[in-house]
Amino acid sequence: MNNADVIICQNFQQDLTEAVSQYTHDQVYILTDETTHELCLPLLSGIPILANAKHIVIGARDTHKNLETLANVWLALSNSGATRHSLMICLGGGMVTDLGGFAASTFKRGIPYINIPTTLLAMVDAAVGGKTAINFNGLKNEIGVFQPAFKVLLETEFLRTLDTHNLLSGYAEMLKHGLISNYDILNSLLAFDTVNIDFSLLKQLVAQSVSVKEDIVKKDPREQNIRKSLNLGHTVGHAFESLAMKQSRPVLHGYAVAWGLVCELYLSHVNVQFPRDVMRRVIHFIHENYGSFPFTCDDYEQLYTYMMHDKKNQGNIINFTLLNDVGNLRLNQTATQSLIYETLDFYRECMGI
Repeated sequence: MNNADVIICQNFQQDLTEAVSQYTHDQVYILTDETTHELCLPLLSGIPILANAKHIVIGARDTHKNLETLANVWLALSNSGATRHSLMICLGGGMVTDLGGFAASTFKRGIPYINIPTTLLAMVDAAVGGKTAINFNGLKNEIGVFQPAFKVLLETEFLRTLDTHNLLSGYAEMLKHGLISNYDILNSLLAFDTVNIDFSLLKQLVAQSVSVKEDIVKKDPREQNIRKSLNLGHTVGHAFESLAMKQSRPVLHGYAVAWGLVCELYLSHVNVQFPRDVMRRVIHFIHENYGSFPFTCDDYEQLYTYMMHDKKNQGNIINFTLLNDVGNLRLNQTATQSLIYETLDFYRECMGI
């Protein structure tokens, strides 16, 4: 499986034209959601190579990342005469790139696609790395395939349209990249002013973060070994996300990951001696920027059940990616139910619940 060619755009329209022209295609499809169709699609207007592109619009938000929407995209492709030589452009956040990539990867056994992520979360996580998926049976990303995009174009000017919550959602994944790489990257992320955004500096941090993920994906495209490091914060984070969805109080993915990092850094400290002072610094940053996710002891069993459904597990053992130190990975770690409950206790105490 080849890796996607990730381009940090200097001239967006020129870079996109070159990307599309590098694949011999009969038709181009542009997939957007209702929001990116209105706010982001105009930036693609006037590009000659896209003059005859066909548009597919799906509902916005993660609630539409489902089998019904996927089938509608397949129908739109099929009914408009798409062939194995057609090309899809996925313009949007992680929901669009995840679902669009899955639709493209399975239509007629696979057509190439280009990701143009428009949110910070999609730029540093969903759009890079070749994971595609939809939610199914109440579980996040339950059905999907590994299939990298033909190209990924990162245009950080899109980030100026994002609200603070969506910026922070993506920043949580960058924080994770810092934790699994080195102190220089982590310290620069912890020092970044998330209130008064320096977009020039943010562009540098995005390029740095994407480079961390790219290096890992190149070494382990199908998550057999080191790519599991990208799951830091996600075992508990996905459980928080699923609980929030069940209780009709959905949270942004990056916020769930940030809260998951609190728990998994504690597990790292208890199980493999991650430094307490670094744990405290990161937790302080998360508490200050992301607030907390409230839950009670009555929710522990449900959260534990969600963790049991995690795709990284083997059998009935919950699998965690932990850290002995920044950049010092401990893959395939486990924890007892009592320790996981203790971790949830720690979370509620240190996050002021």
